[in-house]
Amino acid sequence: MDMKAIRELDAAGREAKLGELRQELFNLRFQHATAQLENTQRIKAVKKGIARILTMKNDKKA
Repeated sequence: MDMKAIRELDAAGREAKLGELRQELFNLRFQHATAQLENTQRIKAVKKGIARILTMKNDKKA
């Protein structure tokens, strides 16, 4: 998810997307632990998406 798409979301939308990404990260970690995950790079992409949303959230506070 890129910053442009995150900026277009409202606060509730960002919170919803953050929840989705955290749930996806949990599922990916579980799949990785049980050796069912084929694309390990997806974990890195989801972490970056979470960080981008949190960055945008913190920028809005300041």
